[in-house]
Amino acid sequence: MKKSNTNAYIALVVVSIFWGTTYLASRIGVRHIHGLMLAGLRQTSAGILLTAFFLLKGYKLPDKTILSRLFMIGVMMLCLSNGLITWAMQYIPSGLCAIIVATVPIWITIFGYFLVERNRLSILLLAGMLIGFLGVGGIFYDYLPSLMNPDFRLGIILTLIACISWGLGSVLTTRWALKINFLYGAGFQMLFSGIVMVITAMIMGKPFPTAGTSLELWGSMLYLIFIGSILGYSAYVFVLNNLPPSLASVYAYINPIVAVLLGWVILKEHLNWITCISCLVTLGGVYIVKYAVSRSKQQA
Repeated sequence: MKKSNTNAYIALVVVSIFWGTTYLASRIGVRHIHGLMLAGLRQTSAGILLTAFFLLKGYKLPDKTILSRLFMIGVMMLCLSNGLITWAMQYIPSGLCAIIVATVPIWITIFGYFLVERNRLSILLLAGMLIGFLGVGGIFYDYLPSLMNPDFRLGIILTLIACISWGLGSVLTTRWALKINFLYGAGFQMLFSGIVMVITAMIMGKPFPTAGTSLELWGSMLYLIFIGSILGYSAYVFVLNNLPPSLASVYAYINPIVAVLLGWVILKEHLNWITCISCLVTLGGVYIVKYAVSRSKQQA
């Protein structure tokens, strides 16, 4: 096995496990600070570190067109996705949030159909979408009493908007194919989106608590910056460039399981057989969607 492949498999393990743990870290962080401020500080810090690294290596600033598109992608995939997900975890369990986020590949497929290639929707693809959403529906059934709570409903709505935004942003990223180093571009996306989220949180009257901050908050923030954003995203980009897409997507099936188990063990979040089965049904639907898309491309 080539060394690059070995490192890629190691990176895949890092993404699969550690990205799943960021739900726990975010859930802990929002106990002390508003979700948008937490996500904003996380992305701003990671963005400064990444862009500074490349600038010190001699990279030039991208032109205005690329910067404007990086700003738009950053807003869609980080402000309206990571930011809203972090905000949502003030109101819903981290495991539930992770399971809903697992439907992102379905949203990517939907937007890809309308914006990129209008291939015929196969029965298998439609079945996968239906199964995936039925799995999420099963989880909602388990949380019916909680749906009466306005805050809980807001958390669900924020998470769904985040999934749709990530799907749309992913399709536009592929369509635009910006000629810039992936990590360098990601640094600008993090920086732009982080600044927008911090400003938004300030306007909402949710500033960073200058007094009474705890080690728990700082630990959560540092973990999200260095493990979630810098290590996790760097590993993900490395995986995409060294392993087939079908193998790289394995992380999407492991992240929710890690998040659900950590939420149950550490935060004592609700977990029963209905949640477990619904989680597996959702992931099964996502797998069918990915398989149907892959088969359609091979037959094209």
